[in-house]
Amino acid sequence: MQSKLLITGVRTVGAWAAALLLFFPLGWLFLTAFKTELQAIHVPPLFIFEPTLANFSEVQRRSDYLLFARNSLVTALGSTLIGLLIAAPAAYSMAFFRTRRTRDILMWMLSTKMMPAVGALMPIYVLAQTAGLLDSLTVLTVVFTLSNLPIMVWMLYSSYKDIPHEILEAARMDGASLWTEFRHVVLPLSVGGLASTGLLCLVLSWNESFWALNLSSAKAGTLATLIASYASPEGLFWAKLSAASLMAIAPIVVFGWFSQKQLVQGLTFGAVK
Repeated sequence: MQSKLLITGVRTVGAWAAALLLFFPLGWLFLTAFKTELQAIHVPPLFIFEPTLANFSEVQRRSDYLLFARNSLVTALGSTLIGLLIAAPAAYSMAFFRTRRTRDILMWMLSTKMMPAVGALMPIYVLAQTAGLLDSLTVLTVVFTLSNLPIMVWMLYSSYKDIPHEILEAARMDGASLWTEFRHVVLPLSVGGLASTGLLCLVLSWNESFWALNLSSAKAGTLATLIASYASPEGLFWAKLSAASLMAIAPIVVFGWFSQKQLVQGLTFGAVK
């Protein structure tokens, strides 16, 4: 009995330690956002200080926060919706009409996520420049969609695999066409999987910084571009940088908090059979 209590206590302490370790960067970012620049670089670090909202006012005065937030929202929502329109039928085909190459195709799609993004930067940059799409929401939406598409196909494939084949066979015996089967049987039974996939890819697109920094600037820049603008040759303005970062992550953190159940479900599809 005592050994069980000891193990439980150790696990509890370990869980709290891990949680605090993971939360510390976000907590420190929050504190720094309300400091002055001198307080932000003070040694030793200040934990007790008089908070100020000047950094947030400066961020809004120096750049149009709402413009960058709108760009992030448009690219995140657009890439998620387009990705679902492509991934849903693709995963349906692979889940219910398997061939000898289905597994190879899925593995190939997943392997594209293992390639460093910088390896594809130059050809994508040249294509965007040639098409006149640099610094546009269109190119960011397309790139975000392609970047998340392998994950979306895999997640929806795992979700569809949990649908009993007997239901589809019954629909086919009743004369349902492929479109009818997909629209009226598969989609209603996989609403949870679609929601989880969409939520996860929305978060990934919102947080994407590499492509946003390299393919956009002031016109189509996302919140990642806004944060990067506080790095200058004179150094980093830590307080203002923290305020801009907090304003950038706050919407998606709140969104993720309320949808954490669906996000966890999406990440664990197919884990338990």
